[in-house]
Amino acid sequence: MSHATLIISSRNYSSWSLRGWLLTRLSGLPFDVQVVDDASSRAELLMRSSSMRVPCLEHDGLAVWDTLAIAEYLNELRPEAGMLPAERVARARCRSISGEMHSGFSALRSALPMNLRAHKKNFPVWSAARADIESVIEIWRGCLSLWHGPYLFGDKLTIADAMYAPVVTRFKTYDVALDGPCAAYAERIMAWPDMAEWIEASTQEVEEVAELDLDF
Repeated sequence: MSHATLIISSRNYSSWSLRGWLLTRLSGLPFDVQVVDDASSRAELLMRSSSMRVPCLEHDGLAVWDTLAIAEYLNELRPEAGMLPAERVARARCRSISGEMHSGFSALRSALPMNLRAHKKNFPVWSAARADIESVIEIWRGCLSLWHGPYLFGDKLTIADAMYAPVVTRFKTYDVALDGPCAAYAERIMAWPDMAEWIEASTQEVEEVAELDLDF
């Protein structure tokens, strides 16, 4: 199989890069990582770019960017990985909630930017972001109730878990309280070995984005 490279930006701050990493790991495709540090990646970190081309998966002479495109490409390339649920209804729900994560929750993204090295206890969450948090929790509760966990669609990690994993880190960073099933789900995602590897690597970064390290 052709060599693959995943281009990412900051491990500490970039939720989209984390999603691309988890999706590629989930597929089982061997790959190398290339880290970029330029104006476009900084714009992505600060959520000032509406067209993000990081992460980008380079494979077999082509480039695939946008996390949902990467997810679908990997699912086609490695169907044996089972990145989508096998059952039709679950598969449709998985695609729907992944798409909602991809395009929605803008207040949550703005108010609670990803910052793995931070922990802001008793962080004040404004109403718009609170509404997004409640929507995410409702999605998790619904999936955990219907497919009985431990992950969103049963006993196997899927594209949806990779898409929502950065939200789990946001909830941890900003001290967002979760009920029993959702708290247990968040703990399982944080214990995902690929997540643990990413978080450990983030501690080695020297980059700091002052705008994302402010205390509010």
